Amino acid sequence: MEMGFTSAVYVLAAILFILSLGGLSGQESAKRAVWYGITGMALAVSATLLGPGLGLWWLSLVLISAGGLVGYQLASKVGMTQMPELVAGMHTLVGLAAVFVGFNTHFELVNIAYMDDAAKKTLEGFSALLAKKSSIEINILRVETSLGIWIGAVTFTGSLIAYGKLAGKVTSAATKLPGGHFLNAAAAILSVLSMAWYLNSGELLSMIILMIMALFIGYHLIMGIGGADMPVVVSMLNSYSGWAAAAIGFSLGNDLLIVVGALVGSSGAILSYIMCKAMNRSFVSVILGGFGGSSGPQMEIKGNQVAIDADGVATMLNDAESIVIIPGYGMAVAQAQQSVAELARKLRAQGKNVRFAIHPVAGRLPGHMNVLLAEARVPYDIVMEMDEINDDFPDTDVAIVIGSNDIVNPAAQDDPNSPIAGMPVLECWKAKHVFVSKRGEGTGYSGIENPLFFKENTRMFYGDAKESLDKLLPLIE
Repeated sequence: MEMGFTSAVYVLAAILFILSLGGLSGQESAKRAVWYGITGMALAVSATLLGPGLGLWWLSLVLISAGGLVGYQLASKVGMTQMPELVAGMHTLVGLAAVFVGFNTHFELVNIAYMDDAAKKTLEGFSALLAKKSSIEINILRVETSLGIWIGAVTFTGSLIAYGKLAGKVTSAATKLPGGHFLNAAAAILSVLSMAWYLNSGELLSMIILMIMALFIGYHLIMGIGGADMPVVVSMLNSYSGWAAAAIGFSLGNDLLIVVGALVGSSGAILSYIMCKAMNRSFVSVILGGFGGSSGPQMEIKGNQVAIDADGVATMLNDAESIVIIPGYGMAVAQAQQSVAELARKLRAQGKNVRFAIHPVAGRLPGHMNVLLAEARVPYDIVMEMDEINDDFPDTDVAIVIGSNDIVNPAAQDDPNSPIAGMPVLECWKAKHVFVSKRGEGTGYSGIENPLFFKENTRMFYGDAKESLDKLLPLIE
């Protein structure tokens, strides 16, 4: 296949990727957008396999088949509660690929440097491309290779730690080594010095040191971010993986990888910024790590949590006219979205005004709750964002909180020493009555106590969310 045709297919694939990203911005167009992305990726892979420089067909097919099989097995077994972990795990592969491509580029450059002109003319594919580069172009390639390895290594270890935190294998608390940001700064300086060393000498040792420093930075940055900020971490690592892919594209001279990597990197960065704004976090500070810990003694909480049974909740709901349901990660864990949707349908059938309130960082992945509600066929027009519904809580008869903690925590407004101080939250405590569906009296994933559970107008509906709602449903008239 000629390079011109390959480039044309790449352009078509890039357009499909852009359409895919644009379509994912709305629930109604998301399914179509996913197919745009699938089609674009199929075209991109086919054009690459059939394009100039084709070689080792059998190895390419074996690797694609193996990767596709593993991906299918993982995706078919992973539940919605584990999607953030899956995304973090996939990011590790992108980072690792960038590191491998970077070192492969280095070894190819070394091999070509020892070849005579006659031998260079026999080269094909990527090696032939490198052999034609001038000394200035090779130095530029070394910069691209260094950045690719550095970003890839940061993404790799950062995503591993994010996976560990999301899966409960690593503590969700913000944890840093003695020295904190000084260690990160020292590692960053050593990275820059190693890159300068590599540009001047081409030594493999400088690349190894660069990689080790980047691996440490990725580990230490994400360890220094607390559980309350994990949704931001996932989107931030998504951005890192995009830039790693773009770096691979520069190293390989693949225009499509550069475009796609830039799309993913920029969209992930924008999403991270939007989420930081929604959580009242500094974007730069989150990138540097270290959030999720308190800045002093937290406000003392007085009172007791008062429990209520299904009969009590049903009585209140049957008498209410305006109801707001606030889903959180606990709903996903219990797989209670179908029961929640059925509750909403029964209440709406009585003519009640039922709406859902979604916080930008509900769950552990951006859009987590929206996807669950869409899966349960909850109408899009009753799913409201935080800014759309917060002013309505004083006129709400009943607010039902299902498996949420930080996003409904009044300490964000009342306690300046809280780890989530200043974070915009759903002000459900302003409703006449609040019911909280929760497994027990624990503090949740982030470990932050919630004064909402102790307020006079709050009642705790203890138990597994799905089981509790299934007991409640028959009692709704």
